[in-house]
Amino acid sequence: MKRAATKSKEATHDRIVEAAARAIRRSGYNGTGVADIMKDAGLTHGGFYAHFPSREAMLAEAADRAGSEGVAMMERIAATSPPSQALQAMMRAYLSKAHVEGVETGCAIAALGSEMPRQAPEVRHAATRRIKEMIDLVARQSPDWGQPGAHERALVTVATMVGTLVLARAVDDPRLSDALRKAALQHLALTQN
Repeated sequence: MKRAATKSKEATHDRIVEAAARAIRRSGYNGTGVADIMKDAGLTHGGFYAHFPSREAMLAEAADRAGSEGVAMMERIAATSPPSQALQAMMRAYLSKAHVEGVETGCAIAALGSEMPRQAPEVRHAATRRIKEMIDLVARQSPDWGQPGAHERALVTVATMVGTLVLARAVDDPRLSDALRKAALQHLALTQN
């Protein structure tokens, strides 16, 4: 009986974190309230503290979940692509029109990066860990992995991808959004060879 209750509490906790991960990408950290997250998870506000000691603890788990989902998506793309094409496939997927439009389920770094300096240390730590994972994943897919300068190129590649996604989402001109994505893809393709 106790095991079933524990599993139920874990499942409920997971639903809350999942709802929070979507909410922070959609509305930002400051636009995400506990009451709204609990409602999205199908729960009442009163049950929140049975799962988290604070709002910041929930936000840290949400940032970690959102970041892990982004890294996992990129890992799946790399794993299903021929090794020589994995990096290009990852960049195309990341800078796709669908990803520009998928704020709620897309890259947490692009959705939340500008808010990160004002977050609690545990939230920043969770996001930093996932950013490092993304950089490492890109570095491992690079044709020059293990060579001098490969890590630096991965840093620039990830920074370019994230910055491009931020700008492509920010503008209200679809042609400019597309031009930003295409220019970044072309530039990144040239620098990876």
